[in-house]
Parts: sequence; C-alpha cells; structure tokens
Amino acid sequence: MRQSKASDIAILSIMIALIIIIQVVSAFIYPVLPLPVSPTLASIPVIIGSIFLGPKKGAFLGFMMGLVLFIQATITPGVLNGLFTPFIPLPGHTQGTPWALIVTFVPRILIGIFPYFVAKGIKNRFGLGLAGVVGTLTNTLFVFLFIFIFFGWSMLGAIIGITILWNSIIEAVAAAILTTTIVPALMKARGK
Repeated sequence: MRQSKASDIAILSIMIALIIIIQVVSAFIYPVLPLPVSPTLASIPVIIGSIFLGPKKGAFLGFMMGLVLFIQATITPGVLNGLFTPFIPLPGHTQGTPWALIVTFVPRILIGIFPYFVAKGIKNRFGLGLAGVVGTLTNTLFVFLFIFIFFGWSMLGAIIGITILWNSIIEAVAAAILTTTIVPALMKARGK
C-alpha cells in the first residue's frame, strides 16, 4: 500500500511537470508557427492521470492545468487572456471579471474526472481512446459554454468558436492516440 501511494505521488508529480512543460513550450512554439491552430495538449497528462490514478487525482491534475493557464494568462500578453484571468480586461472592457476563473478552472477539473469513468466503463483500447476524446471535448465544450454564458455571443465568440473547433479535432486525435499507447504501458509497468 505504501509503495503504491509513493508510486502515485511520483506519477502525479511527473504529470504536473508535463503539464507545465507542455504549456510553457506551447506558449513559445505556437506564436512562431504559421498555423491557425494552437491545441491545448496539456490536457493529455490530465486525461492519462485521470484514467491511471482515478478521478480525485485527475481532478487535482486538472486544477493544476487550470492554475498554469491562469498564471500564463495573467503574466503574458494576449488579446483573449481576459477569458482566463480576472486581472486582464477583455477588449472593450475596463476591468476583468471573476467569471474568468470558472472558464479557467472548471473545464480543466472536469477533464480529470470524465475520462476515468469512460475508461472504467469500457475496459479496452477503444475505451481508452474514447476517454481521450471525451477529455478533450470536455475542455472544448465547457470552455465554449462558459464563454457563451459569461461573455455572450459576439464576433469574439465566433472567432473563438472557429479556433476551438480546429483545435479540438487535433487535441482529440492526439489524446486518443497517446492515451491508447501510454495508459496500457503504465498499467503493465504497475502490474495492473
């Protein structure tokens, strides 16, 4: 039991490090690429952690992903950063809004919960791939839903919607492939 708990903490730490590395590297790479997409690949460690460690630790990983995004949105320049931090106003506004905290944290926490139940319900590689897709779509749908609820539908919303649609396809494919590859290897290493 003690070894398993230590192993979980080690895996949790590795997943948090991966979230930070992916998010920081993405912040430098995406602006340089001549592509109209910037997928949120930091959700993949959250999805894998959810499936492998369970929904409580998955939710914690999701919170950590939200915290990294919150810090990044607060300290780096960006037109849409006000969607993810209350300290930056959106264009056309004079101050930020606390609703940004819900947009930032709730979808990421849910990424850490939903994939676990999908993978637990369908115990095969298809279930793992589906769990990866569900995790990324959870992020996409809830972020977009909260943006719509708290900020309304406007040209800003339409631009975000188009971007999220393209990004979510890339995210879902990457999550499905990596989840079906990495989770079985982790399970085998642990003897599950």
